Amino acid sequence: MKIGQIYDLAVAMGIKADPRPKRDIDRLLKKEKEAFDKLEEKERQDFDDERLTNPFADTRLLYGDPSLEVKTILAGVDMEAQEMLLADRLREKGAAVDLVLAHHPEGKSLAALADVMGVQADIWHMAGVPINIGEAILEARQNEVMRGVMPLNHQRSVQTAELLDIPLMCVHTPCDNLVNTYLQKLFDRQGDGLTLGDVVDRLREVPEYAEAARLNAGPRIIIGSEKRRAGKILVDMTGGTGGPSESLEKLADAGVGTLVGMHMSEKNRKEAEKHKVNVVIAGHDSSDSVGMNLFLDEVEKKGVKVIPCSGLIRISRVKKPKPRKKK
Repeated sequence: MKIGQIYDLAVAMGIKADPRPKRDIDRLLKKEKEAFDKLEEKERQDFDDERLTNPFADTRLLYGDPSLEVKTILAGVDMEAQEMLLADRLREKGAAVDLVLAHHPEGKSLAALADVMGVQADIWHMAGVPINIGEAILEARQNEVMRGVMPLNHQRSVQTAELLDIPLMCVHTPCDNLVNTYLQKLFDRQGDGLTLGDVVDRLREVPEYAEAARLNAGPRIIIGSEKRRAGKILVDMTGGTGGPSESLEKLADAGVGTLVGMHMSEKNRKEAEKHKVNVVIAGHDSSDSVGMNLFLDEVEKKGVKVIPCSGLIRISRVKKPKPRKKK
Protein backbone atom coordinates (compact mmCIF):
# COMPACT_ATOMS: atom_id res chain seq x y z
CA MET A 1 0.00 0.00 0.00
CA LYS A 2 1.01 3.59 -0.54
CA ILE A 3 1.20 5.89 2.49
CA GLY A 4 -1.65 7.95 1.08
CA GLN A 5 -3.84 4.85 0.77
CA ILE A 6 -3.20 3.93 4.41
CA TYR A 7 -4.16 7.45 5.46
CA ASP A 8 -7.33 7.42 3.35
CA LEU A 9 -8.27 4.01 4.77
CA ALA A 10 -7.90 5.33 8.32
CA VAL A 11 -10.21 8.26 7.61
CA ALA A 12 -12.79 6.07 5.85
CA MET A 13 -12.83 3.49 8.66
CA GLY A 14 -13.06 6.25 11.24
CA ILE A 15 -16.08 7.76 9.53
CA LYS A 16 -17.79 4.38 9.19
CA ALA A 17 -17.28 3.61 12.90
CA ASP A 18 -18.15 7.12 14.08
CA PRO A 19 -21.04 7.30 16.58
CA ARG A 20 -22.46 10.21 14.59
CA PRO A 21 -24.64 9.61 11.52
CA LYS A 22 -22.83 10.05 8.20
CA ARG A 23 -25.06 13.02 7.36
CA ASP A 24 -23.77 14.86 10.44
CA ILE A 25 -20.15 14.32 9.38
CA ASP A 26 -21.00 15.48 5.84
CA ARG A 27 -22.58 18.57 7.35
CA LEU A 28 -19.45 19.22 9.40
CA LEU A 29 -17.22 18.96 6.32
CA LYS A 30 -19.56 21.24 4.40
CA LYS A 31 -19.24 23.90 7.10
CA GLU A 32 -15.45 23.64 6.89
CA LYS A 33 -15.68 24.28 3.13
CA GLU A 34 -17.97 27.25 3.67
CA ALA A 35 -15.56 28.68 6.26
CA PHE A 36 -12.64 28.15 3.88
CA ASP A 37 -14.45 29.90 1.02
CA LYS A 38 -14.95 33.00 3.19
CA LEU A 39 -11.25 33.34 4.03
CA GLU A 40 -9.06 36.00 2.51
CA GLU A 41 -6.20 34.76 0.34
CA LYS A 42 -3.56 35.46 3.01
CA GLU A 43 -5.66 33.60 5.61
CA ARG A 44 -5.86 30.51 3.40
CA GLN A 45 -2.10 30.05 3.69
CA ASP A 46 -2.54 28.82 7.27
CA PHE A 47 -5.63 26.71 6.58
CA ASP A 48 -5.23 22.94 6.95
CA ASP A 49 -6.67 21.62 3.67
CA GLU A 50 -7.20 18.18 5.22
CA ARG A 51 -10.12 19.65 7.19
CA LEU A 52 -12.13 19.68 3.96
CA THR A 53 -12.13 15.87 3.65
CA ASN A 54 -11.01 14.55 7.03
CA PRO A 55 -13.24 15.27 10.07
CA PHE A 56 -10.55 14.07 12.50
CA ALA A 57 -8.07 16.85 13.29
CA ASP A 58 -5.97 14.41 15.37
CA THR A 59 -5.26 12.13 12.41
CA ARG A 60 -2.66 13.29 9.89
CA LEU A 61 0.30 12.30 7.76
CA LEU A 62 2.87 14.39 9.63
CA TYR A 63 5.90 13.70 7.44
CA GLY A 64 6.47 11.72 4.27
CA ASP A 65 5.49 11.36 0.63
CA PRO A 66 1.95 9.95 0.24
CA SER A 67 3.03 8.11 -2.93
CA LEU A 68 5.70 6.01 -1.18
CA GLU A 69 5.08 2.26 -1.02
CA VAL A 70 4.83 0.67 2.43
CA LYS A 71 5.77 -2.93 3.13
CA THR A 72 6.51 -2.63 6.86
CA ILE A 73 5.02 -0.39 9.57
CA LEU A 74 6.45 0.24 13.04
CA ALA A 75 3.29 0.92 15.07
CA GLY A 76 2.70 1.91 18.67
CA VAL A 77 0.52 3.87 21.05
CA ASP A 78 3.03 6.68 21.68
CA MET A 79 5.56 7.18 18.90
CA GLU A 80 7.82 10.01 19.93
CA ALA A 81 11.46 10.94 19.36
CA GLN A 82 12.76 7.78 21.05
CA GLU A 83 10.54 5.58 18.87
CA MET A 84 11.76 7.40 15.77
CA LEU A 85 15.31 6.56 16.87
CA LEU A 86 14.18 2.97 17.39
CA ALA A 87 12.86 2.90 13.82
CA ASP A 88 16.20 4.21 12.58
CA ARG A 89 18.08 1.59 14.63
CA LEU A 90 15.87 -1.19 13.24
CA ARG A 91 16.65 0.07 9.76
CA GLU A 92 20.36 -0.14 10.56
CA LYS A 93 19.83 -3.77 11.62
CA GLY A 94 18.10 -4.60 8.35
CA ALA A 95 14.40 -4.11 9.08
CA ALA A 96 12.72 -2.25 6.22
CA VAL A 97 10.62 0.19 8.26
CA ASP A 98 8.78 2.29 5.69
CA LEU A 99 6.36 4.10 8.00
CA VAL A 100 6.06 4.90 11.71
CA LEU A 101 2.43 4.84 12.79
CA ALA A 102 1.46 6.50 16.07
CA HIS A 103 -1.90 6.30 17.78
CA HIS A 104 -1.68 9.33 20.04
CA PRO A 105 -1.40 12.55 18.07
CA GLU A 106 1.83 14.42 17.51
CA GLY A 107 2.67 17.69 15.79
CA LYS A 108 -0.23 19.75 14.50
CA SER A 109 -2.60 16.89 15.33
CA LEU A 110 -1.76 17.22 19.02
CA ALA A 111 -2.17 20.99 18.84
CA ALA A 112 -5.69 20.46 17.43
CA LEU A 113 -6.77 17.76 19.91
CA ALA A 114 -9.63 19.82 21.35
CA ASP A 115 -11.23 20.05 17.89
CA VAL A 116 -12.27 16.38 17.91
CA MET A 117 -14.03 16.49 21.29
CA GLY A 118 -17.41 17.50 19.86
CA VAL A 119 -18.36 13.86 19.27
CA GLN A 120 -18.67 13.40 23.03
CA ALA A 121 -21.84 15.51 23.10
CA ASP A 122 -23.29 13.31 20.33
CA ILE A 123 -22.54 10.15 22.32
CA TRP A 124 -24.24 11.58 25.39
CA HIS A 125 -27.17 12.63 23.21
CA MET A 126 -27.60 9.05 21.98
CA ALA A 127 -27.65 8.00 25.64
CA GLY A 128 -30.46 10.46 26.35
CA VAL A 129 -28.75 13.75 27.22
CA PRO A 130 -30.22 16.72 25.29
CA ILE A 131 -27.70 17.94 22.72
CA ASN A 132 -27.93 21.55 23.86
CA ILE A 133 -26.93 20.55 27.39
CA GLY A 134 -24.15 18.26 26.17
CA GLU A 135 -22.59 20.93 23.96
CA ALA A 136 -22.90 23.58 26.68
CA ILE A 137 -21.04 21.56 29.32
CA LEU A 138 -18.45 20.32 26.80
CA GLU A 139 -17.38 23.78 25.66
CA ALA A 140 -15.49 24.69 28.85
CA ARG A 141 -13.66 21.34 28.81
CA GLN A 142 -12.65 21.83 25.17
CA ASN A 143 -11.16 25.21 26.03
CA GLU A 144 -9.33 23.64 28.98
CA VAL A 145 -7.79 20.96 26.73
CA MET A 146 -6.88 23.57 24.12
CA ARG A 147 -5.04 25.62 26.75
CA GLY A 148 -3.42 22.45 28.11
CA VAL A 149 -1.78 21.46 24.83
CA MET A 150 -0.60 24.98 23.94
CA PRO A 151 2.68 24.84 25.91
CA LEU A 152 3.62 21.32 24.74
CA ASN A 153 6.52 20.62 22.37
CA HIS A 154 4.26 19.48 19.52
CA GLN A 155 6.89 19.19 16.79
CA ARG A 156 9.52 17.18 18.67
CA SER A 157 8.81 13.80 17.10
CA VAL A 158 7.92 15.32 13.73
CA GLN A 159 11.26 17.09 13.47
CA THR A 160 13.01 13.86 14.48
CA ALA A 161 11.17 12.08 11.67
CA GLU A 162 12.27 14.77 9.22
CA LEU A 163 15.92 14.56 10.28
CA LEU A 164 15.91 10.76 10.00
CA ASP A 165 13.79 10.89 6.84
CA ILE A 166 11.26 8.37 8.18
CA PRO A 167 7.57 8.90 7.32
CA LEU A 168 5.34 9.52 10.34
CA MET A 169 1.55 9.28 10.62
CA CYS A 170 -0.84 9.40 13.57
CA VAL A 171 -4.30 7.81 13.62
CA HIS A 172 -6.17 8.72 16.79
CA THR A 173 -9.96 9.25 16.71
CA PRO A 174 -10.57 6.72 13.89
CA CYS A 175 -9.04 3.97 16.06
CA ASP A 176 -10.91 5.21 19.14
CA ASN A 177 -14.13 5.13 17.12
CA LEU A 178 -13.38 1.54 16.14
CA VAL A 179 -12.89 0.28 19.70
CA ASN A 180 -15.83 2.34 20.98
CA THR A 181 -18.20 0.87 18.39
CA TYR A 182 -16.75 -2.64 18.77
CA LEU A 183 -17.33 -2.71 22.53
CA GLN A 184 -20.69 -0.93 22.47
CA LYS A 185 -21.99 -3.57 20.06
CA LEU A 186 -20.50 -6.28 22.26
CA PHE A 187 -22.45 -5.09 25.31
CA ASP A 188 -25.61 -4.24 23.37
CA ARG A 189 -25.75 -7.86 22.20
CA GLN A 190 -25.67 -9.05 25.82
CA GLY A 191 -28.99 -7.39 26.67
CA ASP A 192 -30.02 -6.39 30.19
CA GLY A 193 -29.08 -8.21 33.34
CA LEU A 194 -25.28 -8.12 33.28
CA THR A 195 -23.51 -7.55 36.56
CA LEU A 196 -20.29 -5.55 36.76
CA GLY A 197 -18.49 -8.86 37.20
CA ASP A 198 -20.03 -10.00 33.91
CA VAL A 199 -18.84 -6.78 32.24
CA VAL A 200 -15.27 -7.47 33.33
CA ASP A 201 -15.56 -11.10 32.20
CA ARG A 202 -16.78 -10.03 28.75
CA LEU A 203 -13.88 -7.62 28.42
CA ARG A 204 -11.39 -10.32 29.39
CA GLU A 205 -12.72 -12.47 26.56
CA VAL A 206 -11.20 -9.86 24.20
CA PRO A 207 -7.57 -10.97 23.62
CA GLU A 208 -6.02 -7.54 24.17
CA TYR A 209 -7.67 -7.23 27.59
CA ALA A 210 -6.75 -10.81 28.47
CA GLU A 211 -3.10 -10.00 27.76
CA ALA A 212 -3.36 -6.76 29.72
CA ALA A 213 -4.76 -8.70 32.69
CA ARG A 214 -1.74 -11.01 32.55
CA LEU A 215 0.42 -7.86 32.79
CA ASN A 216 -1.52 -6.56 35.84
CA ALA A 217 -3.22 -3.91 33.71
CA GLY A 218 -6.53 -5.63 33.02
CA PRO A 219 -10.11 -4.36 33.35
CA ARG A 220 -11.11 -3.20 36.82
CA ILE A 221 -14.22 -1.99 38.58
CA ILE A 222 -13.46 1.39 40.16
CA ILE A 223 -17.05 2.22 41.21
CA GLY A 224 -19.43 -0.56 42.16
CA SER A 225 -19.01 -4.23 42.99
CA GLU A 226 -18.98 -7.47 41.01
CA LYS A 227 -22.52 -8.43 42.02
CA ARG A 228 -24.04 -5.02 41.31
CA ARG A 229 -26.13 -4.95 38.13
CA ALA A 230 -24.74 -2.79 35.36
CA GLY A 231 -27.99 -1.42 33.99
CA LYS A 232 -27.63 0.66 30.84
CA ILE A 233 -24.01 0.40 29.65
CA LEU A 234 -22.34 3.25 27.80
CA VAL A 235 -18.87 2.79 26.30
CA ASP A 236 -16.92 6.06 26.54
CA MET A 237 -13.68 5.70 24.59
CA THR A 238 -13.67 8.32 21.85
CA GLY A 239 -13.66 12.09 21.62
CA GLY A 240 -9.97 12.91 21.99
CA THR A 241 -9.62 12.89 25.76
CA GLY A 242 -11.62 12.76 28.99
CA GLY A 243 -14.82 14.80 29.15
CA PRO A 244 -16.10 17.25 31.77
CA SER A 245 -17.17 16.09 35.22
CA GLU A 246 -20.56 17.77 34.70
CA SER A 247 -21.44 15.10 32.13
CA LEU A 248 -21.70 12.41 34.83
CA GLU A 249 -24.80 13.94 36.44
CA LYS A 250 -26.49 14.32 33.05
CA LEU A 251 -25.70 10.73 32.08
CA ALA A 252 -27.10 9.49 35.40
CA ASP A 253 -30.27 11.51 34.79
CA ALA A 254 -30.50 9.92 31.32
CA GLY A 255 -30.48 6.43 32.86
CA VAL A 256 -26.89 5.35 32.23
CA GLY A 257 -26.00 2.78 34.89
CA THR A 258 -22.42 1.91 33.95
CA LEU A 259 -19.64 3.63 32.07
CA VAL A 260 -16.94 1.51 30.42
CA GLY A 261 -13.91 3.67 29.68
CA MET A 262 -10.19 3.63 28.97
CA HIS A 263 -9.38 5.78 31.98
CA MET A 264 -10.98 8.36 34.27
CA SER A 265 -9.64 11.32 36.21
CA GLU A 266 -10.06 11.34 39.98
CA LYS A 267 -12.34 14.36 39.70
CA ASN A 268 -14.65 12.52 37.32
CA ARG A 269 -14.51 9.36 39.42
CA LYS A 270 -15.74 11.24 42.47
CA GLU A 271 -18.53 12.82 40.43
CA ALA A 272 -19.60 9.44 39.04
CA GLU A 273 -19.62 8.00 42.56
CA LYS A 274 -21.71 10.93 43.77
CA HIS A 275 -24.37 10.19 41.16
CA LYS A 276 -24.24 6.40 41.63
CA VAL A 277 -22.88 5.65 38.17
CA ASN A 278 -20.87 2.42 38.06
CA VAL A 279 -17.49 2.65 36.31
CA VAL A 280 -15.41 -0.12 34.75
CA ILE A 281 -11.98 0.89 33.46
CA ALA A 282 -11.02 -1.43 30.62
CA GLY A 283 -7.48 -0.10 30.35
CA HIS A 284 -5.79 2.59 28.30
CA ASP A 285 -3.10 0.95 26.15
CA SER A 286 -5.17 -2.22 25.85
CA SER A 287 -8.20 -0.29 24.58
CA ASP A 288 -6.02 1.71 22.22
CA SER A 289 -4.59 -1.61 21.04
CA VAL A 290 -8.05 -2.97 20.17
CA GLY A 291 -8.81 0.10 18.06
CA MET A 292 -5.40 0.08 16.40
CA ASN A 293 -5.61 -3.64 15.68
CA LEU A 294 -9.00 -3.34 13.99
CA PHE A 295 -7.43 -0.75 11.67
CA LEU A 296 -4.09 -2.52 11.23
CA ASP A 297 -5.84 -5.77 10.31
CA GLU A 298 -7.20 -4.08 7.19
CA VAL A 299 -3.71 -2.83 6.36
CA GLU A 300 -2.28 -6.30 6.97
CA LYS A 301 -4.80 -7.78 4.54
CA LYS A 302 -3.10 -5.70 1.85
CA GLY A 303 0.20 -7.46 2.54
CA VAL A 304 1.78 -4.90 4.89
CA LYS A 305 3.83 -6.24 7.83
CA VAL A 306 3.25 -4.65 11.25
CA ILE A 307 5.98 -4.44 13.92
CA PRO A 308 4.37 -3.54 17.28
CA CYS A 309 6.04 -1.46 19.98
CA SER A 310 5.36 1.27 22.54
CA GLY A 311 2.40 -0.29 24.31
CA LEU A 312 0.65 -1.82 21.29
CA ILE A 313 -0.64 -5.31 22.12
CA ARG A 314 -0.75 -6.60 18.58
CA ILE A 315 -3.51 -9.16 18.10
CA SER A 316 -4.22 -9.94 14.46
CA ARG A 317 -7.74 -11.02 13.54
CA VAL A 318 -6.75 -11.70 9.95
CA LYS A 319 -7.41 -15.32 9.10
CA LYS A 320 -4.22 -16.94 7.89
CA PRO A 321 -4.51 -19.51 5.09
CA LYS A 322 -4.10 -23.04 6.35
CA PRO A 323 -0.98 -24.84 5.05
CA ARG A 324 -1.74 -27.44 2.43
CA LYS A 325 -1.39 -31.03 3.48
CA LYS A 326 1.20 -33.02 1.64
CA LYS A 327 -0.25 -35.75 -0.53
